Formats: sequence, structure tokens, C-alpha cells
Amino acid sequence: MAKDFSGEPSGFVETVVRINRSAKVVKGGRRFSFSALVVVGDRKGRVGLGYGKANGVLQAIEKGTKDAHKNLKTVRLKGDTIPHAIVGHHGASLVFIRPAGPGTGVIAGAAVRAVLEAAGVHNVLSKSHRSNNPVNLTRAALDALLHLRRVEDVEALRGVSLAAS
Repeated sequence: MAKDFSGEPSGFVETVVRINRSAKVVKGGRRFSFSALVVVGDRKGRVGLGYGKANGVLQAIEKGTKDAHKNLKTVRLKGDTIPHAIVGHHGASLVFIRPAGPGTGVIAGAAVRAVLEAAGVHNVLSKSHRSNNPVNLTRAALDALLHLRRVEDVEALRGVSLAAS
């Protein structure tokens, strides 16, 4: 169980997707800094992405976690899967996500899997195309999840009942 910043346990799951090390050459040698990509979710439809940079790994992860908690979004799910197939875009990355039957599991790469599992999706198929940059892939997966609509949402927009026809 993850702990929030007040020390109390929260229902959020935190996943560190990627830690990147960058070097700056100075007079005495190289000075390293780190960046961390963190995904946070409650496995019930709320998920957030955070990106933190610091001189230490733990500080970068902490900053990324705080950023992810600030950027929590609600996702429209249908049981333990998604309502329909969708494509998410961010930068040069493209992520295709499709619902799957019970028992399939999460078929996805590491970056997309982190977002889907944090959101609470249990049965889904996905494929990433073009760029494999983890930052862009996680943002493309979140973009896809945010554009999902359930039947009730479409009915409300159109002012009709699709279930009766």
C-alpha cells in the first residue's frame, strides 16, 4: 500500500516507469542529474502521470510522484476493460488499445502497461507504433483512455436511447 505525503496509507499505486540519467561536464568531471517518470493510480479509474527531475534518484521519484498526484484524471471504464477500441497520440508515439475478453490480462509494453494497470484495466490488448519513447508512450496511452466514451455518454450527447433500438 502506497503512503501519501501526510504519512497515511492511500489507495494509490505508484509505478516508476523510467529513470533517466543525464550528465553535465564541469571542471572537476561529470555531474549527474536524474529524471523519473512516475504513474500513479487507484485501480478504480483514476490515473496520473508525473515527471520529476533532481540531482538524486529518490528526489526525482518523489517530485515525479507529487506531480502525478497533482495531475490525476478520471477514466471511463466498462467493468475491468475499456468500452471500445481507441488510438491515442502524443508526439510521434501512437498507441492502439482494444478491449479483450475476461482472462486475457493486460497485453502491453512496460510503459503502456503501467498506465493501464494504474487505471484499473485488467483485460485489454494494445500495440504501440512509431516512437518507443516511454514518456510519449505513457502520455499517448493516457490520451487514449481520456477519450473513451461509454454508451450512456453518447446517448446523453445525442438525446436518444441507443439500447432500445
